[in-house]
Amino acid sequence: MKIKKVCVIGGGLMGRQIALNTAIYSYEVTLTDSNPDVHDAVAKWEEEYLAGRIAKGRMTEEQVAGIKSRFHIVSTLEEAAKDADLVIEAIVEVEDIKRELFRKLSALTREDTIIATNSSRMCASLFKDEVKNPARFANLHYFNPALVMKLTEVVQGEHCSSETAETLMEFSRSTGKTPVLLKREIEGFIANRLLNALKNEARYLVENGYCTIEDVDTASENGLGHPMGPFRLEDLTGIDLTYNIMMRTYEKTGEKPIGFELVKSYYDKGFYGKKNGRGYYDYSQKK
Repeated sequence: MKIKKVCVIGGGLMGRQIALNTAIYSYEVTLTDSNPDVHDAVAKWEEEYLAGRIAKGRMTEEQVAGIKSRFHIVSTLEEAAKDADLVIEAIVEVEDIKRELFRKLSALTREDTIIATNSSRMCASLFKDEVKNPARFANLHYFNPALVMKLTEVVQGEHCSSETAETLMEFSRSTGKTPVLLKREIEGFIANRLLNALKNEARYLVENGYCTIEDVDTASENGLGHPMGPFRLEDLTGIDLTYNIMMRTYEKTGEKPIGFELVKSYYDKGFYGKKNGRGYYDYSQKK
């Protein structure tokens, strides 16, 4: 099918970037969030980001005007999803909240509207029974920051049609991304499974007193050539997100993941990362 109108649900760090990136590549985009305060925050962020593109000579005023005309922040889910060809969910990583959202979306969208979840952990099959025509339901996982990172992961579970998967692959390419296709579902997909192996070792080393957080990041950046070490990266993606994922694993298996107590110690202090100025590192004095 031909995608023309895209709905993004969730105006947080990922959702707003996914939405704006999509609008930059000439798609009509509607974005909504259940928290009305987020709408103003996204509008301010959009204005500042696009003004910065003009100031740096990356975009012209004419280009920005076109993007703004295609990027719409709306107050209700009904308005956002109306006539959408593709809906991308980018809300909190809590199963029950996602389940309720997909149930609502199934009632609001056409049966041929593709519904995609940006979740990096929860496979679409977990929610397939909430969606009419689950053949149009898949994971479309972006990486943070979504305006910059090229990779997307399209995951085709057994319920998902090849047509849906290929449409998402082509949509990704048309928005400046380089997609990879997983023909079977597996938690963590490709990139995060590789990254989690590194993170587990990093947490093990620090939690057991072998070295400091700074030492691990220095070794990763200067020895392995990574753009940022695992702890600096987690500050960017959110320690709160990591903790919630670990808690879900703990509740499901009864076993604490590697480094659970280390992550919990920062979470309990409200140190969530760059988003609130303090994570493994202190960003409060940095502009």
